[in-house]
Amino acid sequence: VLITTFSCQNLQIVSISLRDLQYFEYILSFWSFLLEPLGHVERLVPRRTSQWKERPVSTTDTAGHSVNKASIQKKVKRENVKFMRLQFTDILGAIKNVEVPDSQFDDALDGKIMFDGSSIEGFVRIEESDMYLKPDLKTFRVIPWESSSGDKVGRLICDIYKPNSITRTPEPFDGCPRTALRRVVEMAAKLGFEMKAGPEPEFFLFQTLNGNPTTETHDTGGYFDLTPVDLGEDVRRQIVLMLEKMGFHVEAAHHEVAAGQHEVDFRYDDVMATADSISTFRFVVKNVAVQNGLHATFMPKPIHGINGSGMHCHQSMFKNGKNAFYDKKAEWNLSKTCLHYIGGLLQHAKGFCAITNPLVNSYKRLVPGYEAPTNLAWSEKNRSPLIRVPASRGNGTRVELRMPDPACNPYLALAVMLRAGLDGIENRIDPPAPVDKNIYEMSHRERRKA
Repeated sequence: VLITTFSCQNLQIVSISLRDLQYFEYILSFWSFLLEPLGHVERLVPRRTSQWKERPVSTTDTAGHSVNKASIQKKVKRENVKFMRLQFTDILGAIKNVEVPDSQFDDALDGKIMFDGSSIEGFVRIEESDMYLKPDLKTFRVIPWESSSGDKVGRLICDIYKPNSITRTPEPFDGCPRTALRRVVEMAAKLGFEMKAGPEPEFFLFQTLNGNPTTETHDTGGYFDLTPVDLGEDVRRQIVLMLEKMGFHVEAAHHEVAAGQHEVDFRYDDVMATADSISTFRFVVKNVAVQNGLHATFMPKPIHGINGSGMHCHQSMFKNGKNAFYDKKAEWNLSKTCLHYIGGLLQHAKGFCAITNPLVNSYKRLVPGYEAPTNLAWSEKNRSPLIRVPASRGNGTRVELRMPDPACNPYLALAVMLRAGLDGIENRIDPPAPVDKNIYEMSHRERRKA
């Protein structure tokens, strides 16, 4: 499923970034697990068939309203949208886009806009360069801070298609991160599951000098501080307002532990919408920061000796509208499905960390003492293991994977998390006993025993 989303270039990038961490063997074993035609993989991996390609994508937005070409055209006219940004992510998760004027909106909505895929990191070679942008109409938004004389700019997130070598008709491109996630979502659906995810992305605000970022943080505040120590309060409010205008349900915003570090939490959603939201969130934060003369970074550990930025990912599985992780009669009120999901995450974490933590800098964050995980363990309330199960139960039952950082490609990161959890469910992988002690204070022998 996922190995096809990486060219040889990107395999090289990953292996170089993890060379000193001796994790490459785990990366290879995890990718092999995703693709080898063994029994459980053979049953789950959707083959590239016309049946899969023709499966209809949901045509309703998050509010349940029907979305189609005609409804988008009405919104465009009503909002006086004169330009449209067709956005997608490259293999590393960076947002790319091409902007078209209103004269090209019909072609854009029909997925007829083409681009040179060979110029995008990790996509295709120059002899295979023609690619199409097929917009997901549910993702249409008006970008609130972009306007020119009253003319507005819209945004659509796109899937990448390529011409079929025989029929020349567009078909899904294997290297599209959104396509990779959608295929794993289809695996879950075949088992009757729907994944819900809620991220907690953190970021730093740095001062700038003559438009260039410096290493000086915007303030010296700490966790949950307020003005006058928290100088980022107004910027966070602007970010929240922009996010809400773009359809986000923001739950909270606050100063984080480190100086100049902030967090904005938004409501959990289905996994594809969550990945889109993470990408949009980074887009909004960086633009609002620039408007305030600041530089925002999602680099995991920009400053040595203080807390780094993580993106803890809360996740749960629903079946027939009910939380499949909850069992009122079970120990900890956690179902077998939940425990097996945890087992799958623990089993494959050393492999998929190449995706959830893609930079050399990512591993400078994963050190003891800063509430970042360093050991394969799980617990209920303890924040030192890799996986925490928050106290909420019922439909709020979920697991929190504390390893990912905000520099990852959200589509690929959520895909590997879900894929690992599904493997745990299908193969009934039991997790070890929970660790309720502070792992940072345990001896080496105690950690190995646990």
